[in-house]
Amino acid sequence: MVSQELLDILRCPACVREKDGLLTYHKETWLICQDCGRKYPIRDDIPVMLIEEGDKWAQTAVEALPVPPPAE
Repeated sequence: MVSQELLDILRCPACVREKDGLLTYHKETWLICQDCGRKYPIRDDIPVMLIEEGDKWAQTAVEALPVPPPAE
């Protein structure tokens, strides 16, 4: 489980310079950007905050996100 302190400071790396880049915590396995819709998986309690990783899941509907996220 990701600590609340970490969730409070994490922002979408693609949006943070121009927008807020706020993230929504989804099913304890995904962080979803409220601005661009990129979805970042959480693997072994570590958020994978790479833009390329978020891009892979950007077009996937929230309901269709696999829980837990697949291994790389």
